[in-house]
Amino acid sequence: MPIQILGVNEIGYESGNAAVTMGRVLPWIQATAMANVWQDWKPGYRDVVLLDGASKVIGIYNLTTHDLSVPMNYAELKAMFINAANTN
Repeated sequence: MPIQILGVNEIGYESGNAAVTMGRVLPWIQATAMANVWQDWKPGYRDVVLLDGASKVIGIYNLTTHDLSVPMNYAELKAMFINAANTN
């Protein structure tokens, strides 16, 4: 299954959406009361949330705790993406 990456913003922080997306191509979604993925997935600040094909959380990786400039952290997250793609 192809890997898709997008950003998600929590309800109440909509004012920053324009600044976050300016000059970028990463898809960005805003959680709403009707589609509150932030509540469903329960991410923390700077979490990468990996989902299966049914949008169920199968892994979480925090980018504050795991600086991607550290090769081991980068490799670990990359492996999580590959494993997620191969299990869907």
